[in-house]
Amino acid sequence: MEAAMGLMRRIPPKHTETALSALLSLLPQHSSDLLSQVDQPLQVLCDVDSGKEFILCEYNRDADSYRSPWSNKYHPSLEDGALPSAELRKLEIEANDIFTIYRDQYYEGGISSVYMWEDDNEGFVACFLIKKDGSKTGDGRRGYLQEGAWDAIHVIEVGPEEEGTAHYRLTSTVMLSLTTNNDASGTFSLSGSIRREMNMDLSIEEGHLCNMGRMIEEMESKLRNSLDQVQQHETSFLSDFL
Repeated sequence: MEAAMGLMRRIPPKHTETALSALLSLLPQHSSDLLSQVDQPLQVLCDVDSGKEFILCEYNRDADSYRSPWSNKYHPSLEDGALPSAELRKLEIEANDIFTIYRDQYYEGGISSVYMWEDDNEGFVACFLIKKDGSKTGDGRRGYLQEGAWDAIHVIEVGPEEEGTAHYRLTSTVMLSLTTNNDASGTFSLSGSIRREMNMDLSIEEGHLCNMGRMIEEMESKLRNSLDQVQQHETSFLSDFL
């Protein structure tokens, strides 16, 4: 299992699905661990009830169906699929509306989804997802990109409230793939992923969404800076994409 995880950390994001499928066939006894620990490039499905697209991941999956944050229904239909409580669903709806604004301001397009569910520690967990297609045929095309994808996964564990504060644990993963094929820029391919964690105890006076939003904004800034430092000579292409 340790060797498998080491291999997956070195696989380019665009090959993750193929490599994971092969490992699942070789290590079926570790399938649940592999699926929960390996982040895959995000996929998208259209909610036929709302007409909006939403992002698929392990956090909104039940069996072979995925819950839409817009209609709160599973696609394909699933009668007994897990749903958040009424109170948490209200917060989830508000989070999706706010995160849509954040996505448009910072990414100038793309698709976002937010999912929430109760955990076993009397708190809850929230997953914030962004997918930006910067390829030649994508709605986010800019610069000289032939192909490009930015997948961001932010999972925040929120502890129970204690004396007006709560503990937040943020785990963020960004998967980036860039390919150019242009006379002006030349040809190159860049792909990889980065994961970071952040823990904070914050006052809940302004609400959970404000606290989670600030943490995600700070984390995304750090992740972008880290990617720029690793590939300083490719910074101009990151700027074109984002």
